[in-house]
Amino acid sequence: MELTLIIIYGVFLTFIFFYSLIQLSLAVRYNKSRKLKKAVVPEVAEDAWPMVTVQLPVFNELYVVERLIDAVVALDYPRDLLEVQLLDDGNDESVDLAAAKIAELRAQGFPIEHVRRPERVGYKAGALAYGLKHTKGAFTAIFDADFIPNPDFLRQTIPHFLKDEKVGVVQAKWEHLNQDFSALTRLQAFGLDAHFTVEQVGRNEGGHFINFNGTAGVWRKSCIEDAGGWQSDTITEDLDLSYRAQLKGWQFVYLENVGAPAELPAEMNALKSQQFRWTKGAAECAVKNLPKVLKKRGLGLGTKVHAVFHLLNSFIFICVLSTAVLSLPMLVIKSNSHRFDLLFNLASIFLLSFLILGYFYWSAQSNRKGKLKYFLRDFPMFLSVSMGLSLHNSIAVFEGYIGKKTPFVRTPKFALNKKKGSWLDKKYRVVKLSPLTAVEALLTLYFAFGLVLAFVVDDFGMIPFHLMLTLGFGFVFFYSVKHARGQS
Repeated sequence: MELTLIIIYGVFLTFIFFYSLIQLSLAVRYNKSRKLKKAVVPEVAEDAWPMVTVQLPVFNELYVVERLIDAVVALDYPRDLLEVQLLDDGNDESVDLAAAKIAELRAQGFPIEHVRRPERVGYKAGALAYGLKHTKGAFTAIFDADFIPNPDFLRQTIPHFLKDEKVGVVQAKWEHLNQDFSALTRLQAFGLDAHFTVEQVGRNEGGHFINFNGTAGVWRKSCIEDAGGWQSDTITEDLDLSYRAQLKGWQFVYLENVGAPAELPAEMNALKSQQFRWTKGAAECAVKNLPKVLKKRGLGLGTKVHAVFHLLNSFIFICVLSTAVLSLPMLVIKSNSHRFDLLFNLASIFLLSFLILGYFYWSAQSNRKGKLKYFLRDFPMFLSVSMGLSLHNSIAVFEGYIGKKTPFVRTPKFALNKKKGSWLDKKYRVVKLSPLTAVEALLTLYFAFGLVLAFVVDDFGMIPFHLMLTLGFGFVFFYSVKHARGQS
């Protein structure tokens, strides 16, 4: 039994270690490309701009739908070459609000349509597919409800399609409207910044598969059609279509220097629902697309390896949760028996994973003023809270692997900006606690006991790990309960 537990523990540690090596390769490539490459927007003659469709998929966005429409109206692009679709699946007063706004704009000659489907089939993917049937543009820009694209967004992105007909997608970087609203939004920004700098640039520069992030990007219409269109059999339709398109040979361009500000969830249970959708959808996409990637002829070994860890990146939560839970039995086994000393000594090499992840996230802070202060403050807490979310996300990943289907749960938006605004008195906020919250409380106590156990067995090597786990699960549990009760 002891050896079995050690082997299971070692398997999960090994995945974490190799995952960190992949992240290290991305960080190295990112830092190299940042020093050598300057972003250049291809020149386009004024009479050469193509027809562009802007799709805005929304569902009950009372607080942000007008803001979104205003931002799109402000886009600097020839009006006769622009069409806008508000793909509105809403069923509350936001529908009438949007309709009134659109009627006003249409009276002024702005090319915007209020698209209402007869039935909400396929959620966001279904809405995008329905709207695409009625588009005129050769290119389709997509913005979720919480985004505010800058006026020059299309002029910064469209030229890359005209330069190379093999380009199927141009993805921009997410920026944050309310990064400093709370500790929770600040930690989300810390993690997302690493994805939108190190990961996206690293993969793109390495010629590996990247993903359209669901919003703040532009698709070539023929690319969508060639790849099989928007499909709703996963809840991350963006990642799914990205892989199908790249397997067809389409190229993706990522622009780190082009940003689109958006709102981060400020409420813990809303963040959980978003994380659940992202991690479960990634697992569903792995089941659907990973075999295709491995069987694809002509695809380089490096690209296949990166694709494996990209599609399996949500599996890291299962690894983190499993190694965390097993870490207490490991302490007991190590203290009671010396026959496994060699194995435990070899396992110490996996501590390099933390150092590698430190370098990875440090690279993402490279352009930030006062980066050392913010990194030392945010990195340990980010890792800790990520660990605290591992139970919730592991359930999502497991459901994705076994094919259990669940509805697309939207993330509520409240028009928060920096430290202004409040979500406490708003519609859409999550008031129902998940039963997993009680388990998160128990795990907080479990890992706190691990701190005590270290003194009992006189082995203090796990104390930093168990301290981070205690704080992480405690943070997630505390704010889940507090926010559900309507307390900020």
